[in-house]
Amino acid sequence: MMDSTERNDKKSEVGVGAVSRLFAVLRSLGETPEGGERVTQLAERVGLSQPTTHRLLRSLVDEGMVEQDGRSKRYRLSLDFFALAARAGQTGNLRELVRPALLRLSASLGDSLFLLARSGFDAICLDRSEGPFPIRTFTGDIGGRVALGVGQGSLAILAFLPEEERETVIRYNLPRLRDFHLYDEVLLRSEVENVRKLGYAGRNTGVLQGMAGVAVPILDREGRAVAALSVATISDRLGPDRLPTVVELLKREAAAIGPRINPFDPLLRRPSQIFGTAQ
Repeated sequence: MMDSTERNDKKSEVGVGAVSRLFAVLRSLGETPEGGERVTQLAERVGLSQPTTHRLLRSLVDEGMVEQDGRSKRYRLSLDFFALAARAGQTGNLRELVRPALLRLSASLGDSLFLLARSGFDAICLDRSEGPFPIRTFTGDIGGRVALGVGQGSLAILAFLPEEERETVIRYNLPRLRDFHLYDEVLLRSEVENVRKLGYAGRNTGVLQGMAGVAVPILDREGRAVAALSVATISDRLGPDRLPTVVELLKREAAAIGPRINPFDPLLRRPSQIFGTAQ
């Protein structure tokens, strides 16, 4: 007959097992795309039954660590989870990290600087530093967004996404880019390859007449584009003589930022929620 100590030990073993399963679910969700994962797929990945996986997910939802998309029914890590992880990382968010670089570049170049981050199929402007010249941009002010591929900053991000993600974005965004009269598929793919080869996006489409820009990707430790530094100015200030200098300064700042990025920064997961806009 089992005494009370043995029963407590058995309960502890069960508790430890439940914790291990919870962390297995969290780790698996951390490796899924931004859109999240269905219960059936998640159960298969962690090697648990669907009912058990569903119970674990509901517990994590109740604790605020996981959220479920109401339309797709997919589960993903919540902003609360990433906020908690960010505090553990003891580093500031991307906007705070990049702000000094924006100010330095704007002061040294005398032009307007922008920080853009990926938000699903879009790029969103997280920060900007104004130069002395009046400019017009696709994103507009902080919080403005464009389809990935519209403008130099979002094109720099698109070009340096992992191949599978890049293909998904291109297929989804092509109709949107055609609405801007920017690209057909052949031209877009050619431009993406050119950006990957050069390490920067500098093509001016002429849609914003008199304006010019150039952007470089900000890569995380895994070489994945999470954001971009972009210069916007008048066309006369970004000719072939000055362009290499501007690109070099942008690349230098981006290279210094990349290793310092906090991978748990909520701004990198769903930056649009910072501004209260839809994904």
